[in-house]
Amino acid sequence: MAETNTAESKESLLLVKWEATARRYDELTRQLTEPSVLNQPDQVRKLNKERTDLEEVAHLLADYQALLKQLDDAGQMLKDAGADAGLKELATEEVRTLQEGRRRMEERAMELLVPKDPRDGKNTFVEIRAGAGGEEAALFAGDLLRMYTRYAERKRLKTELMEADETGIGGYKNVVLLVEGKGAYGRLRHESGVHRVQRVPATEASGRIHTSTVTVAVMPEVEEVDVNINPNDLRIDTFCSSGAGGQSVNTTKSAVRITHIPTGVVVTCQDERSQLKNRAKAMRTLRTRIVEAEREKQDAEIAQQRKSQVGTGDRSEKIRTYNFPQNRVTDHRIGLTLHRLEQVLDGDMDELIEGLKTAQTKQMVSEVS
Repeated sequence: MAETNTAESKESLLLVKWEATARRYDELTRQLTEPSVLNQPDQVRKLNKERTDLEEVAHLLADYQALLKQLDDAGQMLKDAGADAGLKELATEEVRTLQEGRRRMEERAMELLVPKDPRDGKNTFVEIRAGAGGEEAALFAGDLLRMYTRYAERKRLKTELMEADETGIGGYKNVVLLVEGKGAYGRLRHESGVHRVQRVPATEASGRIHTSTVTVAVMPEVEEVDVNINPNDLRIDTFCSSGAGGQSVNTTKSAVRITHIPTGVVVTCQDERSQLKNRAKAMRTLRTRIVEAEREKQDAEIAQQRKSQVGTGDRSEKIRTYNFPQNRVTDHRIGLTLHRLEQVLDGDMDELIEGLKTAQTKQMVSEVS
């Protein structure tokens, strides 16, 4: 009985918020016809944007109210069916279909009414670090880099390697990938944490399964206008690149290391042949890391913050496990297991990404309720 009352209470709260949002949409529509408003271009743009943001949820309410009327009619038809088995079966199926449609509409309304994180639309940095497991962890860091790059390609997002500390055999001790495009951070934000891999390394002669970890931190890019960096707070060192680059490697000081003295944040970039380009790339990463460090300092317990997202990298800490012998990927936060490891590592991550986004939406709806 208590569960029924709770469900009815949540439904009532949803409807109240839904109707208030639809009334605001109607009010904005009315305002945009007033001559006093139409004479103010900036005001028109502002109101139009707000109206556009509310349009789907307002139209959805109209459809929902029409569906409730259909549901009442179908319910009455079921009552009137009496002993007519054929009509009763028809009415029962109609009620079932309409109730399923009602559930879908309510779920969509919840998604639309939950406050959006303004950072979701931003570009994002994905920092991948080898954790426990030595060389095998570094190799898996390379696998995750490929997975995120392939996923971004599928979603028509642009990727750029910002920083890389390679091991020489296809692995990475540390690598930073910039993913650019609408909604990049919103898509990848839940990848932060410890990723555990279980497989037999190529160098393992006895065939024993090893467990290694890689930590991933996902950070929205910070625009230059969002953070003010005093040039006097920076120490900039240049040195010869140690990576690929043809004849200029070890002869030209194109690599750049920037240290932000107040916070101790250090960024290195040596991917470009030009010192100027390396410096520009390093500054993009530095701005984001400084803001992220400040966010950690303000509230270390918030899960979106980089330190709490990643943990220590121990094998016992994990958000997801990639088990090669079982061809299995398991996300421990939502209890989702997929037996198609190869496809996931090739960037087919939609089921994982959408599952995590849905779980977050339900949690936020519950909190709002």
